[in-house]
Amino acid sequence: MKAVVYKGEKEVAVEDVDEPEIQHPNDVVVDITTTCICGSDLHMYEGRTAADPGIVFGHENMGIVEQVGEGVSTLEEGDRVVMPFNVACGFCRNCENGYTGFCTNVNPGFAGGAYGYVAMGPYQGGQAEKLRVPYADFNALKLPDGDEHEDSFSLLADIFPTGWHGTELANLQPGESIAIFGAGPVGLMAAYSAKVKGAAEIYVVDRVDSRLELAEEHCDAKAINFEDSDPVEQIKDAHGDMVDKGVDAVGYQAIDPETDPSDDAYDPARENPAVVLNQLIQVVRPTGELGVPGLYVPSDPGAPDEMAAQGRLGIDFGKLFEKGLKVGTGQCNVKEYNRELRDLIIEGRADPSFVVSHRVGLDEAPEMYERFDKREEGVTKVLLEP
Repeated sequence: MKAVVYKGEKEVAVEDVDEPEIQHPNDVVVDITTTCICGSDLHMYEGRTAADPGIVFGHENMGIVEQVGEGVSTLEEGDRVVMPFNVACGFCRNCENGYTGFCTNVNPGFAGGAYGYVAMGPYQGGQAEKLRVPYADFNALKLPDGDEHEDSFSLLADIFPTGWHGTELANLQPGESIAIFGAGPVGLMAAYSAKVKGAAEIYVVDRVDSRLELAEEHCDAKAINFEDSDPVEQIKDAHGDMVDKGVDAVGYQAIDPETDPSDDAYDPARENPAVVLNQLIQVVRPTGELGVPGLYVPSDPGAPDEMAAQGRLGIDFGKLFEKGLKVGTGQCNVKEYNRELRDLIIEGRADPSFVVSHRVGLDEAPEMYERFDKREEGVTKVLLEP
């Protein structure tokens, strides 16, 4: 079958790989109808991880069940399903407590597993024609038959629940104000989640105009371009004070607004991995709360300095302590939210598909990786159709 294969820094190719097979009675094989390129994939694509060439990418996957293991009891051939990016067993201590992003059974020596991602277990990714799903009764969420809401349902694999998770980590309540740093797919979904939850004021910080326009149009957010001036001061001036809550949807590749803009859409020389965390510490009111779904790593081969290469950041912890701020971190436990978010989509109360900018064939993946990596205007969320 055809699949998107990592070849090395800034290079992927669509190649023939072996089709997946049932390996355990609890497996199913899914014929992929939609799979997404994620900002997290770019970390591997850019050579910022220990990923080895040969990985099949793709942790945001949906499709039709094609084969069913004899131990599977809730799925049948022909069922339409979407899979959380988390691979989870369902019965370890963390899974039983709802922390499916930190399953201790699926990836020995590490808390958490995922499809097609470095250090996240032996699970081939779904940017391919087919995907093996382990513990399928637990990991596959059934969807209505047909092809309605295909774009929106595909976002249930990761970015819609992850954006929602950011607002949950920040304990956002109706009527509160919130600042969201990052208007990529997860940041936009965090802003949209804040709107659905009834936030009074939503501020979204980025520098890509097309993404900020989406935040204004679909999330009722106030756009803050950090290239214009200090985003903390912009938010305080607009709001009249510090905000109640904050979300970091950027992570360790944050751009420092104090550095000079580059002709490149994305310039690694401008990185400061602690800058967004410190801006949130400044802009959220005393005793407020921060949600950090943005990715941070324990090691970074392409870090701007030796400390950051070891995952150590210069965070203003004294100010954090002084203000009595609470911080929630960690990847999303998708199963905690995906059923309810699916039902919001079915009932027409949520439509996150506005974030989708491209739906293309699998053969266009190398071009779309390049364009997405450049943070090109108009490229927000790319869906691949094998």
